[in-house]
Amino acid sequence: MALLQPLPIDSSFINAEEYVKSLLAFVTTSELFERLCGGVHILDFLTQEPDLYSSILPLEWRAWFEQCDISAVLDLLLREDVVVLENLGRADNNPTKGPAESASTYTWRTCSIPPQSLVDYVLKIRKHALVRDFTSHDNTAITQPLPRHVAVGMKPKKVHEVQHFARYINDLSTDIASSSLHQITHLVDFGSGQNYLGRTLASPPYNKHVVALESKEHNIRGAQSMDITAKLARKEMIVRNKKEYRRTLWTEKTSTREDPKRDDVFIKPALTALDQREPPVNGIRNEQDTGGIHYIETMIQDGNLSKIMPLVLPTEDPASAEPQLMVVSLHSCGNLLHHGLRSLSLNPAVKAVAMVGCCYNLVTERLSPPTRKLSSFRMSNSRLESTSSTCDPHGFPMSERLAGHTYQQNKGIRFNITARMMACQAPHNWTADECESFFTRHFYRALLQRMFLDRGVFQKFEKETVETSGDSPKGSTGVGPAITIGSLRKGCYASFTDYVRGATMKMVEDHDHGERIAESMMGLKDEEIQAYEENYGSNKKNLSIVWSLMAFSASVVESVIVVDRWLYLKEQAEVKDCWVEPAFDYAKSPRNLVVVGIKK
Repeated sequence: MALLQPLPIDSSFINAEEYVKSLLAFVTTSELFERLCGGVHILDFLTQEPDLYSSILPLEWRAWFEQCDISAVLDLLLREDVVVLENLGRADNNPTKGPAESASTYTWRTCSIPPQSLVDYVLKIRKHALVRDFTSHDNTAITQPLPRHVAVGMKPKKVHEVQHFARYINDLSTDIASSSLHQITHLVDFGSGQNYLGRTLASPPYNKHVVALESKEHNIRGAQSMDITAKLARKEMIVRNKKEYRRTLWTEKTSTREDPKRDDVFIKPALTALDQREPPVNGIRNEQDTGGIHYIETMIQDGNLSKIMPLVLPTEDPASAEPQLMVVSLHSCGNLLHHGLRSLSLNPAVKAVAMVGCCYNLVTERLSPPTRKLSSFRMSNSRLESTSSTCDPHGFPMSERLAGHTYQQNKGIRFNITARMMACQAPHNWTADECESFFTRHFYRALLQRMFLDRGVFQKFEKETVETSGDSPKGSTGVGPAITIGSLRKGCYASFTDYVRGATMKMVEDHDHGERIAESMMGLKDEEIQAYEENYGSNKKNLSIVWSLMAFSASVVESVIVVDRWLYLKEQAEVKDCWVEPAFDYAKSPRNLVVVGIKK
């Protein structure tokens, strides 16, 4: 059941412990990695002197980048064969080669041989990034496509995820039962959403008992309607007096008031429930009468399920007098996965966990206040300082090993929100059109920030001495606040002029800065905007290179976060086995690593 190698690591490492030691050494000693993963913010790219491109990247790297287009740079970072990389630039070290055959005479693609320091950095990132190749445990079995009535509402990406992860959970629960450890009676889905995973697991051929925990009532209602389509429920037939019914609804609407003191973790029974021994409530029962879904509306704030357990309905199996739960989740956002993993230790009834995480930017920070953007700049703001002065015990890192790791007079591994946001990228899946699109968007946003600086919308902040935490309060960058523009209509990206007009129109509505932006940008002519694009246009390639390096390097940030979750399980006395492995295809869904823990 447990994997021989508990982490999907590069074959150059003998075991997981050797990998973890090397990983921690790299992320705490590589100055370039620290700069690219949390030390750079795109808004400051054109506002700093010297510019970020020149101050961050070595001269020999910049000289080589000048020879190549961005596609060649991405090929070097992401796609070139490791053996080729290991041999690049080593001709000078071969004594059998003559002067005429030195490395300077060799080329790579249409460029010269890249600097050895660049090649070494690429190799180190690839070496320390967890392997994401997906292989089914049973190579002889082909996963059957989801029935059309079960796959209702799913896009192709979701179908792929649910198809493979449902089978993974089924196989895992079977393996646990065959090893005589536990007989899993219920699957508890943390943050079920539209309940695509739970609906599949409750349907044939799995027929599992699913407890779906969800905080949003409209998601539960939507899931229930799809249960009817999936033949897990029968539509309830109601005969009523319409006039009387409408009058009753109006009376309830005008008389009901929300209690401001309502407990945020208040549990209310599911709108639909399944009890195998009683007539189905609202018709929720599949035709085989074996599996089912129990919805519970609740806000999950920690791993304690003491308020959930009384609502878990027993099964008909006489051998399972007490529920034995496996907590599962497909793409738990932020701390939700942390709560799920902690449930294994906090609840006797939870016997196993199998969870896939996502949205690392929503993970809170355990060792420092919420931080954002450049670590080397601080914006003086007493309100931000006071609201950013607390640490979250539920945040990253989970494990005591990472929390207590000492290096260079520092203690604990930390990643600010910029590093964690970049860890959500999937550069291996980028297409040429996608690259051009988001490189343009990032360039336009950086150039707009330069315009804001020149027109006095924001002021540049001087560097302050960086304290041990080394991070600025959430919401600040080197030049003014990090205002989020959000999405703009497609036409706003046709040119920089269109972008400025569209972004400014949206930003003037900002509660804190809108009035100042409107005043400073008043009277701006199209010719002035076009001049900015002409003067700074050559920086677009440089920005694209830095962004690509940031996304490439952040694969190690994701690896550290996932390894931390595995280490947490490994540290728990109640846990017998724990491991991490890919659960589906990275090309179709890049957040594909499942963290598994099984209780003794």
